[in-house]
Amino acid sequence: MGDSGIGKSEAALELIRRGHRLVSDDVVEIKKVSEETLVGTAPDILRHFIELRGIGIIDVKTMFGVECVKETQTIDLVINLEEWNKDANYDRMGLEDQYMEFLGNKVVSHSIPIRPGRNIAVIVESAAVNHRQKKMGYNAAQEMYNRVTQNFSKNNSQG
Repeated sequence: MGDSGIGKSEAALELIRRGHRLVSDDVVEIKKVSEETLVGTAPDILRHFIELRGIGIIDVKTMFGVECVKETQTIDLVINLEEWNKDANYDRMGLEDQYMEFLGNKVVSHSIPIRPGRNIAVIVESAAVNHRQKKMGYNAAQEMYNRVTQNFSKNNSQG
């Protein structure tokens, strides 16, 4: 998610080139299929198309192949791209998840500040892998916090 022109389509295109699949560019239709599960799809008229400012409309399926598109996807993570604000307080540890609500379901959400030179696709991909690790029981932020507190306790007991 993010304001118009923030770089969502460019990030999507780079993710496609990195082996990920496009479900939808600008518009995502969300359906609640259970109390825990949301599924996203593209409206028929927009399916497989991305708009790139300065180039126009491209058809991802015909340009990159059928393996680069997907009809539906479970939604369990939202990335919100936003303009960098030097006065904003961005999450730097990741110990507490933030959420957005869709159709009554809470979805983990990250706000990513955008500045020139940042590789948005790599950041988004890293957020997705980190989210998957958390779902599988490993939390890197918690692991680091535990190490720091253990080191602090060890150093205090020696002094």
